[in-house]
Formats: sequence, structure tokens, C-alpha cells
Amino acid sequence: MRSLFFKIFIIFWIAQTLIFVISTALILARRFPRPASMLDPAFSSLRAEAAEALQLFDAGGCSGFDSFVQQHRGSFALVEESGRTVCGDSSLSVRDQVPSTTEIYGRQLGQDTVWTLPVVSAKGEQFRFLVSVHREQHTWYGDLAHFAFPQLLVAVAVGGLTTFALVMIFTRPVIHLREAARQLAIGRLDARAKESRKLSALHADEFDALVHDFNHMAERLESLVNAQKMLLRDVSHELRSPLARASVALELARDDADSTMTTHLDRIQRETERLNQLIGQLLTLSSMEANEEEVGFERIVLNKLVEEIVSDANYEAHQRNCSVKFDRGEELEIVGRRELIYRAVENVVRNAIRFTEEGTAVEIRTTAVADGTRKLASVQVSDHGPGIPDKEIESIFRPFYKVDQARSPQKGGFGVGLAIADRSVKLHKGDLRAFNRASGGLTIEMRFPIG
Repeated sequence: MRSLFFKIFIIFWIAQTLIFVISTALILARRFPRPASMLDPAFSSLRAEAAEALQLFDAGGCSGFDSFVQQHRGSFALVEESGRTVCGDSSLSVRDQVPSTTEIYGRQLGQDTVWTLPVVSAKGEQFRFLVSVHREQHTWYGDLAHFAFPQLLVAVAVGGLTTFALVMIFTRPVIHLREAARQLAIGRLDARAKESRKLSALHADEFDALVHDFNHMAERLESLVNAQKMLLRDVSHELRSPLARASVALELARDDADSTMTTHLDRIQRETERLNQLIGQLLTLSSMEANEEEVGFERIVLNKLVEEIVSDANYEAHQRNCSVKFDRGEELEIVGRRELIYRAVENVVRNAIRFTEEGTAVEIRTTAVADGTRKLASVQVSDHGPGIPDKEIESIFRPFYKVDQARSPQKGGFGVGLAIADRSVKLHKGDLRAFNRASGGLTIEMRFPIG
């Protein structure tokens, strides 16, 4: 398999090589010619100037030499071997401390470069031709800008294109994979990442293999969840018939039984009713899992619906020596299926009644809250129970999940009511969360979009 990192290494190496070659070629061509080619023109120019100056000197003496000086830039002088200035700038003879030589000699004096060239006049007199060239001072940033242009621009352009290519290679498959994972996390089990069309041993890389494995995992997960839902629905349907027959047999047994069997028959009836109730909840949950359409939605006054639930819930709460209090806020109107929202709020309230301490009140509060640009209707149900360990809060909305404190038979429940509430809220594009209260107990908040 051709490695992605190997491809990136090759691309990066080629790009850096191109940058180096292009920059070096431009630098050598514009800034650093070969030493011979750099000095030869300077020496030739110096010899030509010396010959011209000496010719004018032979023809007209110092007047001829001065005419040469006026036609050229710089300081010039014609000096005898003894050091006496014959013509030109006398200060050069003082600065000239070069021993007699037959070669061109130059030295740096401050910002000036003094060049010395031995010459011989037409009369056979030996002189030294001196020329002083002033070198302008440049700032480091000016030199840097002059040196870097256009090599730096070429390097930046090539490097930018290379970086863009690398970023695209790395990020595009990751972005597709992240979006698919986000869709999968919110319950869309049919979400898949965009997969390469050429997934073979010669064309695939690590990212292609990762996307392929992710899609395979998503397919397997979807298959298992759908099989679980189907099993739950089928089993629930199949149990209804024997339960109905068991109820009929129970009534027949009561007619033939004596008084000693009444207690046992009552127990059988209670357990049958509990089982029938559980099957009803499972069928409700199964139908809600399969339903994604906004069918039967209507405008609902949330406060009025909660008041109806409080009226019924207080009857059950009084049997446990507790109560339900409703803090009615502003009128909130939402859009949804009344039956599902009623069942969601009712299941949360009944769960709070089941776990609140005796002599306390379950508190219900409705308010309008903002979540970014959305305006939501919030229903908070708070109890005075033992609360839930923080690590288990996210799990209480799973079907059949019970924390350790809720497993006693006295508390009752099947662990399905909160799962139904969670599904109902999500069907209305809302959200549901739970958190422990600082003063003790648990608060469950349901939030629905305001219509």
C-alpha cells in the first residue's frame, strides 16, 4: 500500500528542492558572479582610465590631466615614486602608503577604496596613477530587501502552494469523517463518510482505509441497533397474546378458587398488570424510535398541559405523603404532538414522585430560555431524592437503565419512562438533560422550540 506519509515526504522534498535550486540560481546570477568575471572588468576599466589620463598628461601636462579629472567621477592623482603629487588631488599621496609594485593594488580607507596602478609616461618617467572611489553606505534592511527580491517572493509562493496541497491532503478526508461521526452521534445511523472510489492496494492510503473502516463500523452498528429494535417490537407484540389469555384464565380461576387462594391470585394479577404495562411502554418506545415524521403536530399551550399533569400527579403523590407544586411562568406555546409531549412530561414527573423523600414536594417550573439564536420553552422537574452519581447521569435515559439506589422493589419502575421522555423530546427537536441540585435531589430539564 502506498503510504500517505511517503507521498507527502516526496511532495515536500521536491518542493524544497525546487525552492533551493531556483533561489540559488537567481542569487548567483544576480548577486555573486565568478571572481574572475567580477575583477576583470574593474581592472580593464582602471587601466583604460590610467592610459587616457597619462596620454592627456603627456600632451598638455597637468592641464591635460585636470581635463581628464573633470570628465570622470572620483578623485585622481599622478604621483612620483618619491611620493610627491605631480597632478591631481594631493591628499591621495598622503593617504597612499602602498609600496612600489608592478601590479594593481587596492585598499579600503573608511568608505573609500584607493586603487594604485604603476604607469610610465612617453618620456620614460615612472608614476603611480591613483584613483579613490567612494562607496555608498547601505542599511542592512535595504541590502536585505535588495538581495531578497525576487527570490523571497518565489520561495513564499512555492512554499504556500506546497503547504496548501498538504493541508488539503490531510484535512479533506478528516472533515468528511468528522461530519459523519457527528451525524452518527446524534442518532443518524445511516450516516457515512465520503469514501474514495479507488480503494485498492496500490491507490489507498491510511485515510482511505480509516474511512472504509468507519463506514463498515457504522453499517454494523446500524444493523445491530435495527435488529435490537425489531426484536424488542416483535417480542412485545408476541407477549400481548399470552398475557391476554393469562388474564382470562385468571378470571376463570377466581370463579373456581376458594378464599385461601385469593391472596395468590391477587399477586398474579398485579404481576400480570405490571408486565402488561411494561409491554405497553416498550411498544410506545418502539413506535417512537421508528417515527421521524412531524405528523399530527399542533400548537400546544405548555403551561396548560403541565397543569393537567400536575392535577393527576398529585393523586399519586399523596399516596407517598408528598405533593407536586407548579411554578407557573409566562405563557409558552410550542408546536408538537400533544400525546407525546404529555407522556414525556408525565414520565419525568412520575419518576420524580417515585424518588423524592416523603413529606417533600416535587417542583415544576416553566420558563423561556435562549440557546444561541433559538428561543426555547424549558420545563424543569426537581425532586428531593438521593440524586444520581455524576458519572451515571448521561445513562439514565437509556432503556432499562437503573442506578443502584433505584433497584429496590419499593421504588418500582422499569427504566423505560425516561427513555420515552428522551425520545419524545428529541422528536420535537428539543433536548433533555439532568443535573444534581446543590441542596440535594435531581433536576431534569426538557427544552422545546417555541413555535
